[in-house]
Amino acid sequence: MVKSMTGFGSASAVKDGVTITVEIKSVNHRYLEMNARIPRAYMQLEDNIRTYVSTRIARGKLDINLNLDFSEAESTKTVSVDRKLLRNYLDELAAVSDEFGLTNDVTASTVLRLPDVVSLSQNESDASEMWLSVKPVLEEAVNSLIVQREAEGKRLYTDIAAKLETIRDRVASINARVPELTNEYCVKLRKRIEKLLGGAEVDEQRLLTEVAIMADKTAIDEEVVRLGSHAAALEEALLAEKPIGKYIDNSIQEMNREVNTISSKIGDLEVTRTVLELKSIIEQIREQIQNIE
Repeated sequence: MVKSMTGFGSASAVKDGVTITVEIKSVNHRYLEMNARIPRAYMQLEDNIRTYVSTRIARGKLDINLNLDFSEAESTKTVSVDRKLLRNYLDELAAVSDEFGLTNDVTASTVLRLPDVVSLSQNESDASEMWLSVKPVLEEAVNSLIVQREAEGKRLYTDIAAKLETIRDRVASINARVPELTNEYCVKLRKRIEKLLGGAEVDEQRLLTEVAIMADKTAIDEEVVRLGSHAAALEEALLAEKPIGKYIDNSIQEMNREVNTISSKIGDLEVTRTVLELKSIIEQIREQIQNIE
């Protein structure tokens, strides 16, 4: 079934006290494009995320947001003391005390407040270990996104199928109009000839020949068949299980070409109005298929 390229999916889970949240927003795009926002410490996960998503999504512009909340996890911060820097501080304090006769009342709490002596570092989990926790959440978010894309795709298919049926009806009405146009042309031509001949007998054979030439010029049987064929091909493609967005634009172009040919062959006001309606419907379908995966 056809899928839309528009949708949103999200999922969240807690693993070892870490809250993992994945959000994916998708809009239409000619190809598959991914923009991933990942915590700096886990940028290595980007390749895993891109590889996985590309196996599930064929087209669309995706914004993927991975958030890792460690607030409920055990502390992962480590206190480090730069002992070399601290020794330099103490040497300088001792030298100043001796030089100026000052009392050296340095305590442990005092030196630990000296600039850059104490630092905090985050003990990040191994990226491969974190991926094992992130992947199930990412999979759930992608599944949620696909459900939305399928629902929107179903609505697209229903609307396009209805438009294709309208196209068939309008083309059938044009095809039914052609014999009427031929008869109307025959009547008008006869009256014109009779007027020119001033009441003399009309050459029926010549009249029929002219009408036959006109009928041949306005014949649209081939265009009607091809138009129906392109419409059927488009409808069949919409039922395919694989992504078809990149391949169905040609059917729309061919349908538009056949309608233009019909318009050029038949210069009738009623037909012209129907042709304009057909072109409008085909343009609406063309816009809709831009959002099909």
